[in-house]
Amino acid sequence: MTKTYVNRAPQDTRGSWLTYVGLSLVLLFSAFPVYWMFVISTSTDEAVAQIPPSVLPGGEFWTNANEVFTLNEVFFAASLINSVIVSSVITLSTLFFCSLAGFAFAKLRFRGRNALLVVVVLTLTVPSQLGIVALYIVMGKLGWNGSLLAVIAPGLVSAFGVFYMRQFIAHAVPDELVESARIDGALNLRVYWNIVLPAIRPALAVLGLLTFVMAWNDFQWPLIQLNGTDFPTSMVALSDLASGNYVIYRRVLAGAFIATVPLIVLLLIGGRQIVRGIMEGAVKS
Repeated sequence: MTKTYVNRAPQDTRGSWLTYVGLSLVLLFSAFPVYWMFVISTSTDEAVAQIPPSVLPGGEFWTNANEVFTLNEVFFAASLINSVIVSSVITLSTLFFCSLAGFAFAKLRFRGRNALLVVVVLTLTVPSQLGIVALYIVMGKLGWNGSLLAVIAPGLVSAFGVFYMRQFIAHAVPDELVESARIDGALNLRVYWNIVLPAIRPALAVLGLLTFVMAWNDFQWPLIQLNGTDFPTSMVALSDLASGNYVIYRRVLAGAFIATVPLIVLLLIGGRQIVRGIMEGAVKS
């Protein structure tokens, strides 16, 4: 009996022109607020107030930026440095502790593992605003209120990060590979460092970028802790720029654009890693 093979033409997976038009419109509407912020930051007070508003950048960006950095009431340069410190420490700590906890939940067998994971996931349903008062009291007992330590400490680990890393490690690292390493005499930390970490680099990139952006944009808790201090974070400094009876929008949006540039650069550099990590997680699951 002979078998007949039918050569099928490969399917064209390219989208139609409607797909590209739709994606272009989404990109346009998503990027327009950033572009408009840049336009206002490069304009004068007269250009900001004119009707219809101008949609072309002006030539006053460096003047407006210089006002932001030299304003005595707001230490904007120091606030940017504080944001870099806070976001970097929180990101590195989250990557380490969440990947370590995710490894424990995914590959280690211990009593109460599933129940503890359920508790971790349930904490995602509790609004962070409910714990503000208790957290402030705890920071006061430690003597950290009004310092960067009080801003950093609550974000050193996240329940979302633990759950995300647990799910990724469970599918990305085979149990047989872990068991073979243990047979060779590797301890759990050696397995975590030499086997798990290299396998979850895409997930670490995704979690790191998301954590950095969230820490950079955090406003409520830094406002409670650092409002009135000389060196707040960038988001608190922007609120100080926008306070007062008369708001100079060109100056406020110049500061907002400057504070947004690091995030744009970070996303441009790591955007491919985000897509890769999300796609790998989707395929494995």
